[in-house]
Amino acid sequence: MVKTITAEHVRAARGLLKWTQEELAQRANVTATTINNWENERNVPSEATRALVRHAFESVGITFANGGNPGVRLIRDPSRLHESN
Repeated sequence: MVKTITAEHVRAARGLLKWTQEELAQRANVTATTINNWENERNVPSEATRALVRHAFESVGITFANGGNPGVRLIRDPSRLHESN
């Protein structure tokens, strides 16, 4: 499990879910500019903002892995969220 999600994680997770930056921003209760700046590596959001984004993803089945080699997985069946490979 990854402690801190990166811009790569965010881009990949949005891609799996087919979410726009605006949709992620709305679901995480942050601004679309925050998401855009993070994904384009113009800045790194606060820990609180990163937690909101992470929660938005995890609430729909996204899991994050490999901080040095960013990995993202979508688990569509919530009962399987805690299974390992």
